[in-house]
This record gives sequence, C-alpha cells and structure tokens, in this order.
Amino acid sequence: MSKSAVTMDDLLASSDIKQLKQGDVVEGVVSSVRKHEVWIDLGANGVGVVMRREIGHGQVLEEGQEVVTSVVDPELDEGHALLSMRRAAKDRGWDELQRIFDAQDIIEITPYDANRGGMLVELEGIRGFLPVSQLAAGHYPRVSGADKDEILQKLNQLINQSIRVRILDISRKDNKLIFSEKEAVRDDMQARFSKLKVGDEVEGIITGVIDFGAFVNVDGIEGLIHISEISWERVENPRDYVKIGDTVKAKIIAIDKDRLSLSLKQMMEDPWLHEVKAFKKGELVEGKVTRITPFGAFVQLSSSVEALVHVSEMSDDDSVDPEKIFQLNEKKKFKVIDIDTEARKIALSLKDTK
Repeated sequence: MSKSAVTMDDLLASSDIKQLKQGDVVEGVVSSVRKHEVWIDLGANGVGVVMRREIGHGQVLEEGQEVVTSVVDPELDEGHALLSMRRAAKDRGWDELQRIFDAQDIIEITPYDANRGGMLVELEGIRGFLPVSQLAAGHYPRVSGADKDEILQKLNQLINQSIRVRILDISRKDNKLIFSEKEAVRDDMQARFSKLKVGDEVEGIITGVIDFGAFVNVDGIEGLIHISEISWERVENPRDYVKIGDTVKAKIIAIDKDRLSLSLKQMMEDPWLHEVKAFKKGELVEGKVTRITPFGAFVQLSSSVEALVHVSEMSDDDSVDPEKIFQLNEKKKFKVIDIDTEARKIALSLKDTK
C-alpha cells in the first residue's frame, strides 16, 4: 500500500484510537457550558455536544468536570459527535436500581413534581413514580371525599422534600419504576405496633377530618377516630371538634393490621352515667324531641342523656304515625319505663302519661 493510498480510516484502524459508534459509553471533560448545549472534550475521539434536554434532571455542570456520556450519533455533518448524558445515566442507572430492588435497600428520593396520582421522581437518570396509595401516614393526603384539587395541593407540599422509600416494582423493558414509602417504614411500623395494646393512651396529630371521623398520625402510625368516638354527646360534624394540625390524646380501642382505632371520648368520664342518676323508673320527665323515625322518636332529657319513645309506646293505636304525633324540638311529658345503664339506654312512654 502506497503512502498516498493510506486513508484516515486506515490510520484509525492501525492506531489505538477506537472509532466511536452509536451506543458507546465514553468519558469526557466539560469544555464549555452554554444556554442550549454543553460541549465535551473526548480527547483522542474529538469533541461532542450534549443538548440540554439530554442532561439529567437538576444536574448542574461546570467546565473541567468529568462526565460519562452515551453516543447518539458518532459524527454529525459539522464533524462532532452528538452525545447524551441522560441515556448514559439510564444505562448505568437501571443496573444500580435493579441492585437496590434485589437487596430491598431503603433509599432517599426527592420528588421534583406531583400530579393527582402521586409524586414524580428521577433517580439514577431514570424517571419513576411514587403513587399516593404508597405514601406513609405522615404524608398521605387526607381530604374530604375525593377532592382531587385538594389532594394535588397537599402533594405539591412534598416537592423537593426528602422521602425514604423502597423500590416496589422495576422493569427496564417496560420503563417502569415504582417507589413505596409504606414499604420503607413497614418493618419499623411492625416493631412499633408490637409495643402497643388496646387500652393504651397515645398522643398524635390530626392529619385529616372527614364526614365519618378524623385521621391521626401517632408517631408514624395511622389512627382513626370514628365520629362515634369523638365525644360522648351526639356529633353531627367532626370539624366542630377537631381540625388538621391539632395535637390530641386518645385511647386505643382496637388494633387492625396497619391502623389504630382510637377514642377521644374515652379519655373523659362519661357524663351520661352521671346525669342518668337524676332519672328514676316510673317517674314523669320532660324532654325535647330531637329525631323522628318510623320506629319511634328520640328525646333529649339532659345535655348528655337521650331516650327513645318506641312507636308502641306512643298510642294504643297500632297504626300510629310518629310524624303526626311529634314535631322536632317540641317539648313533651313522658314516663320513664326502663333504664339500662350498661347499654346506656332509656325507654320512655307517651301513652302512659295519660
């Protein structure tokens, strides 16, 4: 072969310089950082350019910094290589994430955005998702009904916050990466649950108030105070008694798999047991009608004592209609025919007063 016939390809083939090809992972040094692109010095392989969209989310680059890139196009018309840092990070990232998943390691993530379904995350150059359903009690957005705007508002507060998670599901083929905060705290939660028992008094913070009760965060464990356990008096709206952010002391009345059933009212003496002592079987009492149903009417005898006038005790007429006999909030005289302190029930009669 004559010297004049030697081509550049021949020189490259006979030297230690390896020609770049699509998919190669190469190291380089940042030579220039511009608004829309970053230039990389690849040494003997020349220079390459990384467009801004091909840089990992939130990654800040400086001149002189060593980086790893993936070759998208080995030679553009201008003579330089088109590179991607995001693709290179993904190649290494999937391997690292698979290792974390297999080891069931607990890691920290920082969500960069949120939607109504959960938190958006980027880790090791790969985008993943932390669903709402996989948030632990302290971060779960407790809202009234299914108010999606309110859910999103609460999730937005978690953006840029550090959250400890485990990888719940991973699939490079399907480009799927799902995180779970619940799984990260599960072992710790089980240890805490084992130390609790029914009857214990605990302290927690109200995290959500809904129509049927209130949710409480007890040192990371979720608790529920049902509306019937908020107060000894009849509760129509839990929001009249507690609000989000309140610190409350409550008694554990049941322990489920991953939730505590709590009671506020059992932290106080039952006023019914005190006030019922003022009433005696066989005596006449005055009360205010508070509810009318097909089977009877409920009558308020004192601030904490409510009694029932069964339909059979309204009249000797078997076809009596309670709504024709009573009006809401009207006061009438009744006879006490039974007092059951264990069941906290008092039975009244209207017909025996005549």
